Amino acid sequence: MSELKRVAAINDMSGASRCSLTVAIPVLTAYGVQCCALPTAILSNHTGYDKFFFDDYTDKMRDYYRVWKETGMTFDCIYSGFLGSEEQIDIVDEFIRDFRDSGTRVLVDPVMADDGKIYSTYNEKMCDKMRHLIQYADVITPNVTEACILSGMPYTGEKITIDTARTMAKKIAKTGVETIIITGIKTDDKVINYVYSDGQDYVCISDIIPVYYAGTGDLFASIICGYMAQERSIFDAVTFASKFIARTAQYSYEQGIAPLDGVCFEKFLFEMGK
Repeated sequence: MSELKRVAAINDMSGASRCSLTVAIPVLTAYGVQCCALPTAILSNHTGYDKFFFDDYTDKMRDYYRVWKETGMTFDCIYSGFLGSEEQIDIVDEFIRDFRDSGTRVLVDPVMADDGKIYSTYNEKMCDKMRHLIQYADVITPNVTEACILSGMPYTGEKITIDTARTMAKKIAKTGVETIIITGIKTDDKVINYVYSDGQDYVCISDIIPVYYAGTGDLFASIICGYMAQERSIFDAVTFASKFIARTAQYSYEQGIAPLDGVCFEKFLFEMGK
């Protein structure tokens, strides 16, 4: 691998939203990393809005990335986010096996569910395929609901104990994943991101913001990917990502940014990569 780090980011492109590739591209660029986007779909804005344009890219994805293979492209990291169908999960599986070599790190953000329920676009077979996909990952970033799905443990709410998080992470680690980051564990006034990595664990605590902003999971995972590409500490990555999102969410709240618009992170990008 060269000095220039390169990431293949597999996610949807939501044009007017701070989520998915419109978060990954600027964040990874701020880390001095070339972000090569493989779109799963093209949207005018994310589906949380009342209206949106949507163009499924599934039938184009293999032809798209096949050209990368033919031209000899290599990647320091492969990073997948929201996947909208069983076939898209299969395509990411194939992509990882086609492009991974001894120096390639893989981050899978297993975007499947929240608040105890799988998303309307998901089904049990897709969850099974995601359980299979994560075996190829070095790092995964599930929220509490997704960690329950991946570990086979029952969902009891976002206010789980650290011992419960550790138990879930150990179960997931049996698939071969080196690092599990369980995000969004709630207390009365704090949010906890829990890390289990190669037998070690770590807890990062931040203040809760009284508004839920769309796309914060994508921002978190993109920052983690930036650290991975630079071969920096995963614990430092989680610390920075947690504090950065808490601060930019607080700023966005004070500025009256609409929750659907996501956190206003652009003016703080200069802090990344240091």
